[in-house]
Amino acid sequence: MLRRILLKLTATAKIVSATLIVLVALVWYDLLNRLLAFGNGIDYAGNHVIGAQATALLQRYNPYFWGALVILCTIIVAWLVYQAVRSILARARMKLVDEHSFQLLADQLSAPALDVLLWAWQPHDEPLRVGDLQLAHQELSAGRSGRLQQAARQLAVLENARQRG
Repeated sequence: MLRRILLKLTATAKIVSATLIVLVALVWYDLLNRLLAFGNGIDYAGNHVIGAQATALLQRYNPYFWGALVILCTIIVAWLVYQAVRSILARARMKLVDEHSFQLLADQLSAPALDVLLWAWQPHDEPLRVGDLQLAHQELSAGRSGRLQQAARQLAVLENARQRG
């Protein structure tokens, strides 16, 4: 149930992110092919000012220069896309959970899952957000429910020991 609601609440952000990645990849692929074609089209043979040896050196290392420029620009574009996707997903995490989804969670989650959701939703004076649901889902998968139950049992033992002593 939690996974289904999370998918519904984050679907738009995931679709926008995937679309952004695909569009940037397609545009960048076209641009890098144009940039490489431009670089390969440069002919230094007509440049007699710098001499024959320097012209031969420029001709030999020209593909490496343009390849390095493409790699550098690809890294920059990838970083910018990565930052944009992180921003889109961060905004999705801050989105408030709608009342219908909240009611479905309250009605259909098991008691241990509700305990984990209550643990993930901090502070309780703020409305429940998608990020809280994501944290609860991750922690449920990591066994947080069992650890919360163990902590409750240990707390009960310590409180009983204090009352006796």
